[in-house]
Amino acid sequence: QVQLVESGGGLVQTGGSLRLSCAASGNIFGITSMGWYRQAPGNQRELVADITSSDSNTNYADSVRGRFTISRDMAKNTVYLQMNSLKPEDTAVYFCNVRAYLRAGGLVAFGYWGQGTQVTVSS
Repeated sequence: QVQLVESGGGLVQTGGSLRLSCAASGNIFGITSMGWYRQAPGNQRELVADITSSDSNTNYADSVRGRFTISRDMAKNTVYLQMNSLKPEDTAVYFCNVRAYLRAGGLVAFGYWGQGTQVTVSS
């Protein structure tokens, strides 16, 4: 099984910065991709950014492109989200997602979710 531990959320003012971290552990054979999603009250969960493990190819939501940067440290099975120039509309619960192969688990990769960390941006 895979466990994800998130950290780095908090309360900041508009224009401030936060750095989220998500560390994966467990019976992992390999990680295909890592990413961040967010969900605000009344809204659906949306992709913020993700990154592939093989070539570090990144993908960003239009709303965060240019302000957020996703990165990874594969030696630590950890993904980061550097959030700059934060806006009130960035307020949400941020969830880490990791797609991973389990040891002796075959060729199908499964997605695993972190517990979520609250990001609140005040005006």
